[in-house]
Amino acid sequence: MSSFCGHDESDTLSNKGNYLELLQFLADHDEKVNAVVLENAPGNLKLIAPTIHKDLVNAYATETIKKTIKDMDGAFFSLLVDESLDVSVKEHMVVVFRYVDKSRDVIERFVGIQHVSNTTSNSLKEAIDTLFSREELSISMLRGQGYDGASNMKALVVMAMGNADIDTFFTSCNSRVNIVGASCKLLPRESTLEGGE
Repeated sequence: MSSFCGHDESDTLSNKGNYLELLQFLADHDEKVNAVVLENAPGNLKLIAPTIHKDLVNAYATETIKKTIKDMDGAFFSLLVDESLDVSVKEHMVVVFRYVDKSRDVIERFVGIQHVSNTTSNSLKEAIDTLFSREELSISMLRGQGYDGASNMKALVVMAMGNADIDTFFTSCNSRVNIVGASCKLLPRESTLEGGE
């Protein structure tokens, strides 16, 4: 349980909460940190107020997203979205970027959680648009979207089924995937090409 959920972090407890435990760990293992935090902090600069915790978490989140986008280096990426409820039963949209880095490794990075009024397709679209605008991402680099368990996707499927152009598009995509998949199975084995059989 973290301090953000009302956890008691008083000095007398053996477990003071994640934030203070981590701060104490850093102070115990780094003299420079120890010189300026907790009981050694000057005046009221102890960095233990809940508002300071939230500011620090937001700063870390901002820097992490910037690092992720820099690591993407203009590459194509996919967006994975899931809906979530917090303990106060507020709807949230969880966002993950998936991309291939310079080493050709597939990377999935958690980007954040954003409050949404509901999980309709319009609300999710607005939240995604806000994320793209804030992080200066180009929608033209987006190559895929995944929505795990989002009930609004059922509505999109129903709407798509009623549109002949969309039906033709997906039928065509399905055929191409089947053709490419079948072509891969028909390729000769490497050992056959090398005279192994």
